[in-house]
Amino acid sequence: MNTPSYASASLYVGDLNPDITETQLFETFKQVGPVASIRVCRDAVTRRSLGYAYVNYHTLADAERALDLLNYKEIKGRPCRIMWSQRDPSLRKSGAGNIFIKNLDKTIDHKALYDTFASFGNILSCKVSNDENGVSRGFGFIHYETAEAAQEAIAKTNGKLLGGKKVFVGTFLPRKDRSSTEESPKWTNIYAKNLSKEIPEEKFIELFKQFGAITSAYLAKDDQGASKGFGFVNYETHEQAQAAIDEMNGKDLNGSPIYVGRAQKKQEREKELKEMFEKLKRERMSKFQGVNLYVKNLDEGIDDAKLREEFSVAGTITSAKVMHDDKGVSKGFGFVCFATPDEATKAVTELNGKLIKEKPIYVALAQRKEARRAQLEAKHAQKINGIRLQQQAQASGMTGNPIYATGAPVFYPPQAVMGRNFMYPGMPGPRFQPAPGYGGQRGYQQMNGGGYRGGRGGSRGGRGGRPQGGRAPGYPGIKYNANVRNPQQAAQQAAQQALLQQQQQPQQQAQVDDVTRKQMLGETIYPLIVERLKELSKDEELAGKITGMIIELDPTELENISDNQVLNKKIQEALDVLAQHDQK
Repeated sequence: MNTPSYASASLYVGDLNPDITETQLFETFKQVGPVASIRVCRDAVTRRSLGYAYVNYHTLADAERALDLLNYKEIKGRPCRIMWSQRDPSLRKSGAGNIFIKNLDKTIDHKALYDTFASFGNILSCKVSNDENGVSRGFGFIHYETAEAAQEAIAKTNGKLLGGKKVFVGTFLPRKDRSSTEESPKWTNIYAKNLSKEIPEEKFIELFKQFGAITSAYLAKDDQGASKGFGFVNYETHEQAQAAIDEMNGKDLNGSPIYVGRAQKKQEREKELKEMFEKLKRERMSKFQGVNLYVKNLDEGIDDAKLREEFSVAGTITSAKVMHDDKGVSKGFGFVCFATPDEATKAVTELNGKLIKEKPIYVALAQRKEARRAQLEAKHAQKINGIRLQQQAQASGMTGNPIYATGAPVFYPPQAVMGRNFMYPGMPGPRFQPAPGYGGQRGYQQMNGGGYRGGRGGSRGGRGGRPQGGRAPGYPGIKYNANVRNPQQAAQQAAQQALLQQQQQPQQQAQVDDVTRKQMLGETIYPLIVERLKELSKDEELAGKITGMIIELDPTELENISDNQVLNKKIQEALDVLAQHDQK
């Protein structure tokens, strides 16, 4: 075969079984020649395979031979699809040389399609679309290296017999382009529903025959042969189909009106429904913009009436709702909608932090999920940039404040995590308090065993769980206690003094690095813990406490913490520990 000019010794291997590992791929590809490296691409969070990999050989000849011999070879029950790795995605995104084939016989697979069309030029990718059971859907795609090869393939194969069926071969168009090029399609197929199940197929055809010649008609039936109450009729012309809709839609048959409309593909119906839903959602959000409030940290005993009563002092309430789970138990949050934005603003100002049944509530304007997620992601990105700047400052031995003009936040030492005054930058709601008997640098050493004890610099087990204060290792002169009014300013001073002390006492570098590692881990897992608590219908205020507990674990227990299952397990263990303490 002709090797493309941009080819290297790197191959893309797609359509892989998600359970395939690098070792299993190595056993297959080493048969061709010495393999330099193999990487299965995985999700950054879940570490699940994305279904494709890259195989690198030492020589171009070995890579070319692997493409010839192993393309569409079955690996762990699935034929793999191999193509040259393209570092520059412009060719793929441009769509040049990409063709679409439909009306394929079910017996034609990837390799048969490849062999048929390989004579027109160098093929970058060839694929037959299959369903979840591996059965062909009757269409496929071929991407040639050049547009000229694609045009030649279309000219010589479109309308020809392939596997006993006449195939259509044309230039591939993305879905967005296909929809834009369709100008008033002359459809002829109509759909009728709400039909009486007593109407036989002959009567069904007779109803619609008066509007023109029918090429086909279908009345849906169940396994026993009884009508399902809907069917399809296809006319010779678009005008006949339109006339049937105009006359029959809404017509009363056997005491109930029937529906007659244009027959649509599932994709078209889903698109219309999605657009309709989005429009209604936008209208609803616009209607309640600035007047709908989100309230959390509610006592389980608060119902809709009590919520309305507490907020009625701010103005006229149009609705008040406490959210419940499937068992009718309060989720601890709800929504209150006012008549005017001024009343909603007054409620946020006066009621945020108010004690209701000995619990301080959190009140804010309700936001769409997408807006909240974007806000959290923006804050998270800013924190990560701050960490990198701080690490660069430490690595270069710079002194002074490591915060530059970017305004990136300073990250607190772990003793602040354990103390009463810690709060992640941007974290909503009141600051968390450690459980009695928990705190300090080693406050969570026995999570897996169900027990825990206070550590140095943290609480010694008093009822209120207040920290006794203490100096953070590597942060001289800074004392964390209940009187700290501005923990962020204190943490900035602590970070600055830590860098100065680092120059004076190099042996403390390891402590500073450990602090940075814990801060980075905490900032990464905090939003994930919040989401998990929402899924479990747990109090989101526990997120800060659980974050502090997890980052104090031994590093060996945190090796796979990026895996959702591992993190969820640690979260559950932390919840169990806190529950045991509450029982005591």
